[in-house]
Amino acid sequence: MRHATSADGGHRRQRFFGHGELRLVILDILTRGASHGYELIKEIESLTQGNYTPSPGVIYPTLDFLQEQTLISITDEESGRKKIAITVAGQRWLDEHSEQLEQILDRIKARCVGHQLRKDPQMKRALENFKAVLDLKVNQGDVSPAQLKQIVAIIDGAALEITRLE
Repeated sequence: MRHATSADGGHRRQRFFGHGELRLVILDILTRGASHGYELIKEIESLTQGNYTPSPGVIYPTLDFLQEQTLISITDEESGRKKIAITVAGQRWLDEHSEQLEQILDRIKARCVGHQLRKDPQMKRALENFKAVLDLKVNQGDVSPAQLKQIVAIIDGAALEITRLE
């Protein structure tokens, strides 16, 4: 998946959640007890090891949607805060989408590992070198179908070797 490029040539960050995925994550968090908006933001930040912190502008419209769908209930507390809880319908919907939730949680774990790896100076250098070589060879040169096939085989071979490491 390519990153979108901004007008100044920089790269925007890839979205952490696809369409509708944040809803599942919020419902999953709510199964561990009623919560408040700020606590949900902090739980998601913790889940992503600080790599993603949803803004109130993302959380509250999602909560509104979940409430409209009767998947959560929001009640006022005496303190003025709003208490958020998953409903029976919300639990049923979450159960029906448990496989998708597991895929999302697995992807979050993998991305967090990737973030940590890319912080390592040697890994960062190696990845930048790899991207530069690919860019020069594939995007800026005349690559025949046979050469492209070789490049793909080399990448697949390297990936296989990495998976075999102990």
